[in-house]
This record gives sequence, structure tokens and C-alpha cells, in this order.
Amino acid sequence: MGKISLFIDIFIKVFVILSPFFSVSMFLLFTDNMNKKTRNRCAMRTSIAIMIICFIVYFFGNLIFKILGITVPAFQVGAGTLLFLTSIHMVSGKRTEITLDKNEDFTIVPLAIPLIVGPGTIGTLLVLGMDISGTIEKLIAASAILLAVSMISLFLLMAVSIGRLLGQKGLQMMMKLTGLVLAAIASQIIFTGIRTFLTK
Repeated sequence: MGKISLFIDIFIKVFVILSPFFSVSMFLLFTDNMNKKTRNRCAMRTSIAIMIICFIVYFFGNLIFKILGITVPAFQVGAGTLLFLTSIHMVSGKRTEITLDKNEDFTIVPLAIPLIVGPGTIGTLLVLGMDISGTIEKLIAASAILLAVSMISLFLLMAVSIGRLLGQKGLQMMMKLTGLVLAAIASQIIFTGIRTFLTK
């Protein structure tokens, strides 16, 4: 895979997995009574938290796996299954049942993790971190992840405008479409894990 193709592939995967329209929907629920300045500050705090979590998982997940003795195919199947379950919840409109408490700082927990960076996202980033070994390729993928997170940050900063443009039904429809794409990505991860296991 060429460098540009790798960058585009990783960017699209991470951007979709971070579920921009679900993120906007959740962010609006938490910040519905806030003024623009406070809302933007919350968006930036959440974005920074997402970025830190994603890079920790991507760069250090491989080390954790070596310590625990987990193989790549085994985790691909597990991560793909979690991501597939996440996609089902998104399509059905029931991704989360976490109680929203807007009186506490929600920007990191539960908004950044586990709502936006959920188990499926973490699992996919871990798989990417293990699959990509070359230094240059690793940096290219990291740049793609950075761009994907930056786009999510932009979505959060423009959440009110996006919400007004699409409406609640529009957000739900986009979230379900995202869920369908996630299901396809999850299936590919599972099939890759099974194929890698059988060819060893």
C-alpha cells in the first residue's frame, strides 16, 4: 500500500470509527444550556482527551499485547466483534445507556471515553498499532489519526450549527449510516484475523 493510500485508508477508518454524528449528538445533550464560549471550551477539552487516548492506545498498545501474550489474530477477532456490536447499537439508536450528568465535568469521562472513544475504537486502534510496523508507515498513520481527531474536534466546535442543519432526525439517520459503515469495517477486521490465524 502506498503512503498516500495508507494515509487515506487510516484517516477514513478512524474518522468513521470515532462516529462524528454520534459525537455531535452526545455533545449537544451535554451542552444544551451552555453559552458559546463555555461550549467551545468543553469541545477543546474533549478533543484533547480524545487525541491523548488515541495516541496512547496506538503507540503503546503493542507493548501491552507483548506483555499479556495476546496474538494479533486473536485481538483482531475480538476487536472486530466489539466494533460490530457498537455498529448494531448505532443502527438501532441505542449505542449508550450511560446516564447523562451535566452538573459534573463530562468532557473526559464519559464523553471522550467511553462514549466517543469506546471499546470498538480502542480495539481498532490497537490492531492498527500492531499491524503497522515500519517507522515511516507508523508516522503516516499517526498523522492520519491526528487529522481524524482534528475533524472530530471541528464537528464538536460546529455541533450547534450541524444540529440545526440536520435536526434530530437527520443526526439519527447519519448515525445509522455510520453504523452500517462500521459494520463493514468490523467484518473486515474479523475476516482478516481469521485468515491470518488459518494461514499461520
